[in-house]
Amino acid sequence: MSLLLVGSTNAAVGFAAGMETLRRGGSALDAIVATIELVEANPDDHSVGFSGLPNLLGEVELDASIMDGRALAAGAVGALQGYQDAIALARRVMDDTPHALIAGTGSARLAAESGLPPVDLLTPEAERVWRSRLDEQAGRDDPYHHHVRNVVRALADDPEHAEALHGTVNVIARDRNGDIACGVSTSGWAWKYPGRMGDSPIIGAGNYADNRFGAAACTGRGEMAQRLCTAHSVVAFMRCGMTLDAALTQAALDLHRLADPYWSEVNIVAIDAAGRYDAVSTVAGKTFVVQTEDMTAHQERERRFVPAPA
Repeated sequence: MSLLLVGSTNAAVGFAAGMETLRRGGSALDAIVATIELVEANPDDHSVGFSGLPNLLGEVELDASIMDGRALAAGAVGALQGYQDAIALARRVMDDTPHALIAGTGSARLAAESGLPPVDLLTPEAERVWRSRLDEQAGRDDPYHHHVRNVVRALADDPEHAEALHGTVNVIARDRNGDIACGVSTSGWAWKYPGRMGDSPIIGAGNYADNRFGAAACTGRGEMAQRLCTAHSVVAFMRCGMTLDAALTQAALDLHRLADPYWSEVNIVAIDAAGRYDAVSTVAGKTFVVQTEDMTAHQERERRFVPAPA
């Protein structure tokens, strides 16, 4: 079977490690962790792991999930504080516990029991961005920003700074055996309400893999993907006979139809059981990265834009 990695653009920093894992015979699950853990360690990425932007109280909370398309096993963590390695911990949930999702103080406890090193996730640069962004956005007039500013004024120590930013890393891998795995990791929306979890730790919403049909993963406004179980929907559409591109198009059209006062972009990357890949977005100009076995390095490509139906 041909090797494949495909994911969000910010996953590029880990693709060399992920593909090397696959080339030396590692599993798709191994490649997911090898790729994403480097993104989680990247201080220049404020949407994932170390140096992620914090919630409205100034606390960095991480969410992650991983899914094995061969066994349909999954593990996830949510609202994890004090530990960087969210994707590795999600795999611990899958491999070492009878659970699929552990959140909050329980996730930090499991991280400590698993021997993961504690990390102060809030860097000076992330804190500076967190404190300054509201001033840069003072003229914005959309409901989400007004709402978050109001919440910050009521609850945060520093009431002058709030803007909702989102970002996530996701990766789908296919190994030599043809097994598929998918992983997602994020620090979620900046200035989010403490404990908020989007689609990233929710199997079926932001992440789903099934060897028989394919895999899909999302970035963007997680609440929208939660409401439609977007990742699972893409795979289910293929199960029902849709092609990969048709399944992705239908999922994007469904997202456009959502009534949501805080509507924002959702981006989906997916593969089918044969290893074909594609990526779409509900907004124009978004990219993704891919590396196949015959590529010497990853390539960045534009996502297919699916506009709202007329």
